[in-house]
Amino acid sequence: MDGTADDRVYYVISDLHIGGDEQLEDVEFLDELLDFLSRLETTDEDVELLINGDAFGLWEFTGMSGLEKFDVLEATYPSLFEQLQKTGENIEITLIPGNHDHELAAYDEYAERFAAYNVNLVQSKSITRPVGDQAIHFEHGNQQDPNNRIEDWGDTNVTPLGYYYNTLVTSRAGQLSDRGRYNWLKDVQAVTPTERVPVWMLSKYFYREMNPLLRYALVPFLLLFNVSAILAILAALNLLGVWSAPVETTTSFLGQFGTVGTAIWVLLVVNASLAGLLLLVGIPLYLLRRDIKKTINRFGVFETDLTVDTQTTYKEAAREVFDEKEDVVVFCYGHTHRPSVQSVDGGLVVNSGTWLKRLHRRDGVIGLLPPVFYPSYQLCAVRITAEAGQVIVDYEEVQKPSPSPEELTLTERLLTLGRKPDIELPERAVVETEQSVSAPEPAEQELD
Repeated sequence: MDGTADDRVYYVISDLHIGGDEQLEDVEFLDELLDFLSRLETTDEDVELLINGDAFGLWEFTGMSGLEKFDVLEATYPSLFEQLQKTGENIEITLIPGNHDHELAAYDEYAERFAAYNVNLVQSKSITRPVGDQAIHFEHGNQQDPNNRIEDWGDTNVTPLGYYYNTLVTSRAGQLSDRGRYNWLKDVQAVTPTERVPVWMLSKYFYREMNPLLRYALVPFLLLFNVSAILAILAALNLLGVWSAPVETTTSFLGQFGTVGTAIWVLLVVNASLAGLLLLVGIPLYLLRRDIKKTINRFGVFETDLTVDTQTTYKEAAREVFDEKEDVVVFCYGHTHRPSVQSVDGGLVVNSGTWLKRLHRRDGVIGLLPPVFYPSYQLCAVRITAEAGQVIVDYEEVQKPSPSPEELTLTERLLTLGRKPDIELPERAVVETEQSVSAPEPAEQELD
């Protein structure tokens, strides 16, 4: 193509995580991806498609190594490679390795194999592309993540902590997923940050794997625990002769409803008795729990405010790039699976999201019920171009129906009524190349 930086259009996608052991080989968005590539196959624009890391889940293949993994990908997804070849005849396709497919940077043969499908594999940690009179910095983003940083880029022997997590946990989940009451365990790769996995597994056990009779027997107690704790305290005050009015009033009120009132009273008494028992040991357990939690937080084992902060390190990295390269006005990355646009020091920090399912945490309003992880898709391509002295960043949504009706139990759906996550993609952001940035201010971070 004979395009220039002034009319070049960049489409960016990332974090497809295609491939892996057993259940992980299922690509739920394959049809949508093929349609997107087909559209680019016939575009008249001067386009370069950048696949910004983790296109493939090579870490999740545990029974083979090296180029064997490419052979399996070819055999498993022939339609994808055929479409890449067709689309690559019309536009440039550039593939950047991430952490899950870091092996792409380790073997030169991978570049040759992808070239046969008109895909240019760049085995670098980052690349730069011109846009108008400015430039865009692309990197997957794992180098800003201490658990997934590749210290010696291109060395197959480098195995960060994330490697062991994915080979021991994610891959194993793919092998065992179909043994559950519902094939949910494979979605572990969609749980971010990974520190959230223990809570997610507790949630799925409660809503999916627990015997339904046991679950429905526990629900009233868990829902009424907060109320029951107060009733237990009031009952204790009544027994001590300190304050009897609340118990007498409740007894009198429920007595008006006959058998129904008696049933409610029995339920409250049982709940209050259990809550009272828990309160007796609650104080020492609370102190112990608080001390354990502080220790765990220091090591970052489970989810904390620090582990869900997915933006600060990337804003700091972008500042360094903007300082070193004055022409760069866009820092584009993936890795965290959260599409976002932030204005930083006159430039834009852009996250290209993921094509995997996203799981949004929704904590219970009352009681001790486990949180619900609400599933959604936010399939998108980031479109970056220069126009009239501006660098413009848009998110183009790729439609895919929500999986929530099939993947949530009735209880989960009831608990998330009116509390569905906002899955709107970021709005257009603009860099004025000769003036200050006109872009949305960072939104408050949401624990999803």
